[in-house]
Parts: sequence; structure tokens; C-alpha cells
Amino acid sequence: MPQPSNVDRRKVLKGSLAVAAAPAFISVAHAQEKITWKVQSHWPKASGSFDDSLGVLAKELDERTGGRFKLELYGAGEIAKDREIYNIVRRGVVSMGTISPAYILGEAQAMGLYYGVPGTLRESWEMMHLTKNLGIEKMVNDQLRPKGVIMMGDKSYPTELVLKKKITSAADLGSLKVRSTGTMLEYLAAAGASPQQIAGPELYQGLATGVVDGAHWGAAIGALSMKLWEVAPYHMKPALGFANDAYIINIAALDKLPADLRLQFVSLVEERYFRRSVEYLHQEAISLNTGKEKMNVEVVRFPDDVLKRFADASNTILKKEIAKGDIAAKGGQAVTKLMSDLGYT
Repeated sequence: MPQPSNVDRRKVLKGSLAVAAAPAFISVAHAQEKITWKVQSHWPKASGSFDDSLGVLAKELDERTGGRFKLELYGAGEIAKDREIYNIVRRGVVSMGTISPAYILGEAQAMGLYYGVPGTLRESWEMMHLTKNLGIEKMVNDQLRPKGVIMMGDKSYPTELVLKKKITSAADLGSLKVRSTGTMLEYLAAAGASPQQIAGPELYQGLATGVVDGAHWGAAIGALSMKLWEVAPYHMKPALGFANDAYIINIAALDKLPADLRLQFVSLVEERYFRRSVEYLHQEAISLNTGKEKMNVEVVRFPDDVLKRFADASNTILKKEIAKGDIAAKGGQAVTKLMSDLGYT
């Protein structure tokens, strides 16, 4: 894919990030400067996204900058995990991390909308449109920037549950402990399950030992790469919702980059969000087919009474998100109008 022009990059930088455009003249010293950023991932190295999202980003950044800008990657827990990643990036311990918005819902009014309200949208492209074109990411960054960080989407992806036991009613779900996070906790609780919080690296063990009876780590790709289907072979449809994974970036580190590297970095991350989200859906189909054909995975539709509880919970969660303040209310209006335009309400 051809690299965007300097004019295109300046347009990106003048948008949601509000980073200064590059000067027309870049000194020879700057042009030769080499940068390495430490990047703490919330994905374990076993997770498909560690290589396919973060690994590819690092490789393409290295190639596009002629080796002048490198990312040094750390798997979940090597320096920090979960919410701790926000704090080490904010303090500058590392320049960048990956994170789920679900881990830091209290940091911005629209963060819950950035993570995704379960049961509202039905396709990844809808979440991508809401995030970038309808302003949710900008709303989040307007509140994060004074704290020293910004977030940029890695991908939009479906969230789907895997279970150890087959269910036929809401009563069956009510007997299960399910690993979840963010607003999905409330969503699953409303359907009668008992949601628990477990870190990604501990998911397989938690399922294998019976600490939990089900979990979500993305959808089919996560279940395959994290080997969850080995102990939880029932893959539930439809998706609980669509969410964003994101990069979190220290603003001071970003501002210190030579102007041309800053342009290359921001342009690449913006571009990768759309490329990765679409690629992810292709990989989802391949992964689910692999599970069905080679691992005896059974795709099971949620019973109608569970879906009814989910629908009620979705309305309740969206109302709570909108009530968080003026910014959240504006974001909520974008969500509800999009749902109306799509014929969902």
C-alpha cells in the first residue's frame, strides 16, 4: 500500500490528536536520529493480536522509517498488566501500550462508548464509523490529553462467549461463572450469569480448573490462539457486542519525536485501524471454521429468553453511559442516531 503524502499526514495530525504539523525543513541531524519506544501490551504473547496487531505495527514502522523508529514489545505482565498499563504510560515509564478501554472506564466520560455498549451495534464497520467519523475517539482524547496520554484505535472486533457447558435457557446461564470485563460484566449479570474478572494470561487455567465456566477474549481468534476451546468448546452466537482495542500513547514522548517520524507513526496507526479491523473479520471466519472442523467446537445460539434479557440490559447500560456527563450525552446521541439510521431502534 502506498504511503500517504505529507499533506495527508498533516490532515491526520490536525484532527483528533491535534499534533503540530511538520515543518517544511527537517534538519539532517533529525533525519538521522534513531528512536526506540518500549511498548507494554495487555495481550499475552500467546494472543493472536500480539503478533498480528502489535507485531505488524512494529514491523511496518521499522520499514517505513528505514529502521529509525523501532518498537520494543512486552507481553502482558512483563512490566505491567491491565489498568496498570495506563499508569505506566501516563508516567512515562514506557512510551506506549495497548489496552482495552474497559480497563479505564473512569478516565473519560465517553470511554464506555469507546469500549462499546453491548447489544447496540451489530457490525464492526459500525463501530469503526462511530469511533473515527462520529467522534467518539476524539471525545475520549479531549479528556485524556490533559492527563498526558491519548488513545488511538487498534481495531474494532466482535466479543463472543465460550462456555464449558451447553445452555438451553436463562436458567442454565444463571448457574455459570463467566470471565468478563467492563460493561460486559453488567450485561452478563443481567442475563443471569455470575461474571468474574480474570487477567488474560490466567484465562486458560481459570477455565481448566473450574474457577470460571466461560469467558470471552475477543471471539474466535482469541479462543483459538489462547486455546480456550480445549476446555470450553461451546461458542455462543450472536456476538455480545463490538468493542475497540486501543493504543495508549504518552504525549510527551510523541511530541519529542522528530517531526517526520511523528507523521509516519500517527499516519500508520490511523491506517492500521481500518486495515486491521477488516483483516480481523477474515481471520475470525478462518478461526471459527478451524474450531468446528478440527476441535469439535459447537456453535450455539443464545436462547430467546437470554437474548431478551440482553436487550433489556443494553438499554439500561446505554442510559447509564449517557448520564455520565455532557460529553457522554453527546456521544450517546451519536450512538442512538446511528442505531436509528440503521433501523435497529
